[in-house]
Amino acid sequence: MGCSCWSGCAPRSGPTNWRWTAPGMTKRELFDTLRKEEVNRGLTFEYCLLTTGTSLNRAPSDYTLAEGDIMSLDSGANYHGYIGDLCRMAILGEPDAELEELLGEIETIQRAAMGSIKPGAMGSVIYGTAEPLVRKSKNHNHMHFLAHGMGLVSHEAPRLAPGGSFGYDAYDAELPLEAGMVVSVETTLQHPKRGFIKLEDTVAVTDTGFEIYGEGGRGWNRGATSARQ
Repeated sequence: MGCSCWSGCAPRSGPTNWRWTAPGMTKRELFDTLRKEEVNRGLTFEYCLLTTGTSLNRAPSDYTLAEGDIMSLDSGANYHGYIGDLCRMAILGEPDAELEELLGEIETIQRAAMGSIKPGAMGSVIYGTAEPLVRKSKNHNHMHFLAHGMGLVSHEAPRLAPGGSFGYDAYDAELPLEAGMVVSVETTLQHPKRGFIKLEDTVAVTDTGFEIYGEGGRGWNRGATSARQ
């Protein structure tokens, strides 16, 4: 799947070294670097949504990264006609206790939602697991959970999002998940002071449960702390 494209830069444990990001780099350069990395790995670049600092804007721009900035990188690539999608977080420096707590809560919601995935389970179990955790969060007014099928296109069956929030009904929510289905699971926090914090995973339903494509780099990945020469 395409989501393994840039997660391949990330080890499966511990703070990941993102030394290719550094103070003085622009959002546009960050976008181009990631695009080139995906293409160099034999993938077709699809999109990249990225935020830096405390801004919630996800478009490439001439904003210049500064020490202490956080970054969210949400990108998908196409491999032999199939799309994968992944979002990971990074920081130019070290995260403080609040940032660790915020990302840790998102990780908890992600793990709980993905842990409910198995063949035979109703599609609604994913939202049924995640949404109570979102509601009890002190940041619930700024937090959003989403799960949707993906594969040949970025939003396809199984259709799971309630309330027609993406222009289609959740007509697969009360049908059982089947081995071979692929689901995007994502939890987003648009924090009014700390910025955009998100994890997204591409998850395949297997015969025995689930498999996460691109498992690594789930914590605060570390960028360089000195400007490029």
